[in-house]
Amino acid sequence: MKTLAREELFNAAPGEVFSVMDDLGVTGAHMTESSTMMMGSKLNLTFLTPHHTGLGSQYRWNGRMMGINMDFTVKVTKWIDGKEKIWETVGPTKLIIFSWYRMHLVVAPHVHGCQAILSITYQRPTEFWNKIFSFLFAKLYCKWCLIKMLNDAKHVIESRHSELGMAKL
Repeated sequence: MKTLAREELFNAAPGEVFSVMDDLGVTGAHMTESSTMMMGSKLNLTFLTPHHTGLGSQYRWNGRMMGINMDFTVKVTKWIDGKEKIWETVGPTKLIIFSWYRMHLVVAPHVHGCQAILSITYQRPTEFWNKIFSFLFAKLYCKWCLIKMLNDAKHVIESRHSELGMAKL
């Protein structure tokens, strides 16, 4: 297994940062939009549980990337409101550069607001071509995902704060 992590400081309360990063509309946006790292593709997101956040919530990603079907289910396996979240693939997966992955988010107070540490742990696939793609692109893709997720959350928080500042004028 391989793990990559990234930390980001936010000028916001830990509860606000956690709430934004717990929203798949924010942290999953990079997978639902066509981009170079997604090879011009995008995935569809379907919630499988009535609750979209919290322990046990599940969702399914599916679509095509480089002409290859992708289909996998993710489940939140640990959720401490405002502090920590772990979500990982469950069941059979159709992925290209991973056979399984787990995301881990920890949010904590910091002297300048809050610190978010986001990591991804993954297993390489066993299929020959996927193994080669994983060797070539998994680390780069993981770094991109971590940066996108943290930056997207930061932009949402900054725009909220900007709107609140404008409302006070």
